[in-house]
Amino acid sequence: MSKSNQQFPINNPQSPIKTVGIIGAGTMGSGIAQVAATAGCSVKLFDVQQPALDKAATKLEKILNRLIEKGRIDADEKNRIQENIQYVNSLKELANADLTIEAIIENLDVKKKVFQELESYVSDTAIIASNTSSLSIASIAASLEKPERCIGIHFFNPAPLMKLVEVIPAVQTSQDVLDMCVAEITRWKKVVAVAKDTPGFIVNRVARPFYGEALRIYEEGIADFATIDWAMKSIGGFRMGPFELMDFIGNDINYTVTETVFNAFYQDPRYKPSFTQQRHSQAGYLGRKSGRGYYHYTDENAENAFAKSRKGASRPEGERSDKANSNTDEVVETQIFERILVMLINEAADALFWNVASAEDIDNAMTKGVNYPKGLLAWADEKGIDWCVSQLDALYDEYHEDRYRCSPLLRRMSREGNIFFN
Repeated sequence: MSKSNQQFPINNPQSPIKTVGIIGAGTMGSGIAQVAATAGCSVKLFDVQQPALDKAATKLEKILNRLIEKGRIDADEKNRIQENIQYVNSLKELANADLTIEAIIENLDVKKKVFQELESYVSDTAIIASNTSSLSIASIAASLEKPERCIGIHFFNPAPLMKLVEVIPAVQTSQDVLDMCVAEITRWKKVVAVAKDTPGFIVNRVARPFYGEALRIYEEGIADFATIDWAMKSIGGFRMGPFELMDFIGNDINYTVTETVFNAFYQDPRYKPSFTQQRHSQAGYLGRKSGRGYYHYTDENAENAFAKSRKGASRPEGERSDKANSNTDEVVETQIFERILVMLINEAADALFWNVASAEDIDNAMTKGVNYPKGLLAWADEKGIDWCVSQLDALYDEYHEDRYRCSPLLRRMSREGNIFFN
């Protein structure tokens, strides 16, 4: 069902979204508030906990002061941003919001309850959005009297720095609401990728092999954590290796997302969680925030934990410690990189095959949302579609697991001699 342009005036030369409500004053919510306030919106940041609001205000003060020190803003701009944000502890205070973005716990029942209460306060034309990273937007929308007003607007952490925002319409979402949100988030100087309402959307779906295949390689005894990270960074050009990144995200969070996507896809083996990660999470080895994950961290050497690990320490500047085995090391590391890469490419191709997003949005999502050195589909063109298919078929022949099935799109493109981008 679709609202009329009279109710949702997307052709208005000035943005119809003047006031933005944010539910949740945690890291993500306060970050989104900063983005909206910087773009000139009047923002109301809501949280039931006053200490959370106070912390958000204090943190914003420090962030803006750092931006002044770096010469990116001046004192007047700092004051303007701060004056654009009002901190409130009653949901009723969001009654005049044109757009409200929820950024609270990843619990469907909790989100539904909050959305139902919010809808009783806001206007009939107000848009209600969720920042969820993996939950069904259709399920959230179903809790509303006007589900056509509901949409997913998924920022990445830290919201002020990360360029990508996934915009996810539910099957109930009106086209006008989608168009208005894309226009508004673009006005906030973000790169928008429109994604179908499927588990993990774009990034959290396509990125699963970066973690899952790295864990699989470790569990097979092919290489240790640091060697795998080294291969992805030194050969692949990734900013962080998979184990470094899981430690940064938190093994509890990363494992939960993997489990959520796995169950949402009806236990598809491509998304199967790892016992290694589960055990680390159960042991409290959560990563940087707990002082230990796949690497050890302390207050003194947290930034150097990777360099102090067994493999990392032996090669901090790109030198191999065992010159006699350098050729063998390089072959293994190349195999590690190519195995993880082709699994990522396969996932990106399958997302395109199932119309989750356009090829351009998929590649933008991975480069702007998780800082991949190249778009995966562009990478497939560079490596060769035939190469991708042969690598996947070799893995399938080796393991005979559905995990390694080649995307029908890649196989079709190989047969027809096509590429993703001309």
